[in-house]
Formats: sequence, structure tokens, C-alpha cells
Amino acid sequence: MKIKSIIKKLNIKSYELYGEDKAKIEPMDKVKGKLILVSSINPTKFGEGKTTVSIGLADSMNELGKNTILALREPSLGPVFGVKGGATGGGKSSLTPSDDINLHFTGDFHAITSANNLLCALIDNHIYHGNELNIDENEIYFHRCIDMNDRALREVTISKEKLKGNVERNESFTITAASEIMTILCLSQNLDDLKLRLGNILVALSKSGNPIYAHDLKAEGAMTLLLKDAIKPNLVRTLSNSPALVHCGPFANISIGCNSIIATKTALSLSDYVVTEAGFGADLGAEKFIDLKCREFDLNPSAVVIVITIRALKEHDSNGELSGGLENLTKHINNFVKVYNKTPIVAINKFDDDKIDEINLVIDYCKGLGIKAIPCEPYTKSCGCMSLAEEVVKMADKRTTKLKYAYDLRDSIRDKIISIAKNIYGAKNVIFTDIATKKMEKFEILVKNYPIVIAKTQYSLSDDEKLKGEPKDFDFHVKDLEIKTGAGYVLVIAGKMNLMPGLSKHPNSENM
Repeated sequence: MKIKSIIKKLNIKSYELYGEDKAKIEPMDKVKGKLILVSSINPTKFGEGKTTVSIGLADSMNELGKNTILALREPSLGPVFGVKGGATGGGKSSLTPSDDINLHFTGDFHAITSANNLLCALIDNHIYHGNELNIDENEIYFHRCIDMNDRALREVTISKEKLKGNVERNESFTITAASEIMTILCLSQNLDDLKLRLGNILVALSKSGNPIYAHDLKAEGAMTLLLKDAIKPNLVRTLSNSPALVHCGPFANISIGCNSIIATKTALSLSDYVVTEAGFGADLGAEKFIDLKCREFDLNPSAVVIVITIRALKEHDSNGELSGGLENLTKHINNFVKVYNKTPIVAINKFDDDKIDEINLVIDYCKGLGIKAIPCEPYTKSCGCMSLAEEVVKMADKRTTKLKYAYDLRDSIRDKIISIAKNIYGAKNVIFTDIATKKMEKFEILVKNYPIVIAKTQYSLSDDEKLKGEPKDFDFHVKDLEIKTGAGYVLVIAGKMNLMPGLSKHPNSENM
């Protein structure tokens, strides 16, 4: 089936074709559908198949006659050439054309990178030509980006021409998926909102301590121009011909971890059910999806799914048994139930070598918690999530419970961090570095009532990836903060996390 057939089926009037199998469509804002959130436990380095389950779930719901659309993130070239590989599902539950989506797709990532680096060029150009705004070169908050894992760019030195005195300053690169422009595009509702947010980016402080924004450099117009097509959601399909809106791709371990609000609302306008995925474990993607995206845009998931695998459960146990993983799963279940007021369904992403007695043990364990656990086989079977789909539809069609949040926006930055660390991660204490403390004090003056986005390892509930299962009595370490006034949040950097990943000794690119 070509993409024009999907467009006709959805009765979309305004679109632009990118070949025969991709299109950009005009955003819509007449929300009617029900939202289904797919998350997971803390994953292995190979992921647990959230995207594959999400695709299989949507295909199965459509097979049941339920008008369902997917709303997913775009892949970044970092993981594509790094460890995980692509992000278009797998086997029978895949997006198509998968190679195009995993690589350049419709050029959105390139446009975001260009807009980001244009602003960086304008900052240094302004300093070069006399620095009329009196920018303090030691207080520049906006940095360059590239859509690649490249640890050599974490810390670099840049300089002006020698004729101007060879002024040098330190600079760093962020991976595009973790850039503020990526998040701004995710959270913008239209071009006017996008331009306003871009202009509100805090780029630096002056030498007298005053904030300097992108609009002070008259940068927002050109940046918006670079993003005028990227703001439109991308329409593709699954192998079973379910429609999928794939738009924006922020990481969940160092950014907000969900697709754009434009794609989500457009999908909710075109269908009765929307399956969306929040990146990595529920402590990362789902927390940010609820505490930031749902809160800001008045969304409320009608059903929640936690994806697990037997392999991942065993990796959370020092002896390779299920018990450590079940503790991790229990913590995520309790977070949804006790913090967010949502009862999840557990999806067991079944592999061929899984033992039936272990699957039954997990089902019985969840039953003891009052939770339904349902095996599914999206990789090996087309529409391989039929039982899961039936249960999700049943839950989604019930009266939706009121969504609660992990912290109050009126709390201080410190109290918000402590609330997440203790209530969601299970930390005993939160330890702040002097740098983090000083920045908290500075940012409290600059902004009020901002949500927080915590960047930490995805492999543990803590900030230490070696602490598996459900860690107890641990300290959570906050090493730095950044402020994102265009996107509208405070970024909290915990543990050893940084904003530019590196490649492994044998990256995935070697196998291509």
C-alpha cells in the first residue's frame, strides 16, 4: 500500500509527498481520540522492544476494527550507528520504509541541527563584531549540536581570527536529539509558538549579569524559516498498513523522550485511539511524558502499558534469576498506581527461547499485585498483540482516571528534584554539587514554575547504572543544571550522564 492510500483512508486534504512512501501533513487540533502510553522497565543495552510492541499493538487494534494511529519519535543517527541500531520496530511489527526513517527521513534532524548551529554562529559573530550586548564569554548557555555520537566534541576550544586578538573560549557539542531546538520543536503547537519559543532561548548572561535571549540577536526569524517544514508531522505506515505519525526524536535519558505535541494532537484528531511511546524506562520517558507533556497540554492517557522481557528481568538480578527484575517491575507499577493514579497493563514481549514456566511465573506475580500481564509476539507475528489489544481497548473505554503528578510546579527547583528522586527513583538522599547549588539559586531568580527534566542513566532507577533491580538506601547525585527558557524547563544532569554520547569499541556501523 502506498502512502497516498493511507492519506485517502484518513481523509487528509493537505499534504506533501516525499516519494511514494512518506508524506508531511498539515497539523490538526480537533482532538477526539484516546491516548495509550507505552513504557517499560529499566532496559538492557539492546532495548526491550517498546517500539515493536507499540507497532504490534496498533496493528492488532486495527485488526480488531478499532481506528488506531501510532505517534512515535524519529530515530537519531547516534543510536543507529552506535549500539541499539534503528528505531522502527522489528520483524513483523516494523515501520516502512525503515531504512529511510532510520537515516535522513524527511530531513527534520538536519533542519534542527542547522537552526541550532545558526544561533551559535550568531552568538560568536556578535562577539566578533564588537559585542554590543556585552555577552560574558564565560556565561554562554547555548551550545552547538550534531546528530552523531562523538565524544571528541564533548569539550572543545573555539577561537576568533588572530587579527581580532585570537580570543578563545570553551565550547561543547550536544547530540541533536538532546538539543533545546529539538525539544522546542516537540513542544511548539504552531509556527507562531515555535518562533516565540526560539526567541525566548536564553543564550548567555551579560557581564553585568543580565539575561540575553535569542531575540536580542534577532535570530528567531531565520531559525523558524529553517524549521518551517520540519514542524509538520511525518506520515508513514507499518508493514500491516497502520498509519504512523513519526515526528521529532528527543532522547529520554537526556531530554523529554516523546514525540511532538503536534503529531500527538494530529493523531488524536484523525483516529479513535493513539498508541504513543515514551523512551527508555518509565522512570525517564513516562515521568517526563506525564509531568511535562501531559501537564502542559492537558493530556490524560486512557491506558498505560509497561513492556518487559524475560531477558531484561534477569539482567536486573545478580544471579540471573527473575526476582531482581520483578522488584524493578514492581517499582514502576507502584509509581504509576501510587504517584500518577494509573493502573498499567504489563506486556511480556515474548522471545522464542523464553521458558513457559517463567512467563507463567511473571503472570502470576503480576496477578498478585492486581495487574494483568499478557504475553505478546509482535516480532514474529503480524498483529501479534491481539490479547494485549483487547485488554488495552477494554481499559481505554472505561472512565479515565484523573492524572496526578510527581511534583507541584510551584515547588522550588530543589524540591522538584527531591520529589522525583525519592518518589519515582526511590532515593534516600539527594546530593547536590556546589555548581548545581549555585545554578539552582541563579535559575530560581530567572524563572518560576518550570518543570524539570532529569538526565540520568536509563539502566537503573538510580544515577548509577550498576545498581539493578530496585535499589535501596542510595544517594542520588546532581552534578549540574541547565536552563531551557525556549522549551520551558530546567535540565538536571545527574551522576555520570553527559549530553554527548560516545561510540562503543565496535559500533553498530561496523555491521553495515
